[in-house]
Amino acid sequence: MNGGILLYLALIPVIALLIFIYVRDKKEKEPIGFLILLFFAGMSTVVPAIIAESIGELILGVIFPEESVLKAYIIAILLVGPVEELGKYIILWAITWKNKHFDYSYDAIVYSVFVSLGFAAVENVGYVFGNGLSVAIMRMFTAVPGHACFAVFMGFFYSKAKYASVSNNQGNKAKYTALSILVPILVHGVYDAIVLGANSTDEVIFAGLSVLLWIGFVIMMFIAAVVVVITASKNDFCIVTMPDAAQTYYRPAVVGTWNCRCGAVSSHNFCYKCGSPRPMLNAWNCPRCGTVSTLNFCGNCGCQRV
Repeated sequence: MNGGILLYLALIPVIALLIFIYVRDKKEKEPIGFLILLFFAGMSTVVPAIIAESIGELILGVIFPEESVLKAYIIAILLVGPVEELGKYIILWAITWKNKHFDYSYDAIVYSVFVSLGFAAVENVGYVFGNGLSVAIMRMFTAVPGHACFAVFMGFFYSKAKYASVSNNQGNKAKYTALSILVPILVHGVYDAIVLGANSTDEVIFAGLSVLLWIGFVIMMFIAAVVVVITASKNDFCIVTMPDAAQTYYRPAVVGTWNCRCGAVSSHNFCYKCGSPRPMLNAWNCPRCGTVSTLNFCGNCGCQRV
């Protein structure tokens, strides 16, 4: 088959998913250049993943010289899932954690998906050119959306970790950081384990049941990811303020400094010394959307203060 057609089939699900995630960002769109950087950074994680997985498989080949379901499960859950998702997380954290554009909760999902689909694009091109049309069609509806789902779960908890950090809640920061790494690793590992387990046995009944289990798992994973995306997009809030208090853009030059009860003077929404929240004086409820604000315009819909 023509190489151009195969390349198109390999990349069209990636592009479609990127557009879907991007348009769901309703409050404040992320800079295109920054997202392109994340995408290409995600592509770069393929090389270390291949090296680490090759070394791991060689070691497991010595321990388990014959193919078996157990070996397949170990490769998927303890090798492939951790290697690929850790690589994505490291890139995500290194580029976005302290970036000035990371100021809304949904941003984390956008960033994570762009990194993950950068990886998926390279991986998918390799599989499609190596195996042809049938694999291209199957992966269009399974593996590529699967990587997007892993990223959605990572971004969801990554956002919570960022907000916990901003609000100086170290306990929640540690918890959500761990979840942002472990949940996608687990979901990815189970996804691959079912497939590899089915392919590593000659027992027709076991393989058939594994395929049915995998289909059910994929459907539930897709539904869960879509629900997370829609809910996160709908409830998107500025993570440099308090979600249950004043929803304002973080602009120190506009908001000004304030004196904390501990004696520190801060321009942030939380005291850098003790973590106390900025007093929300002269707050008002937007008559249009109900958002609480302290500035002259609603930070959510732009309605002018009456």
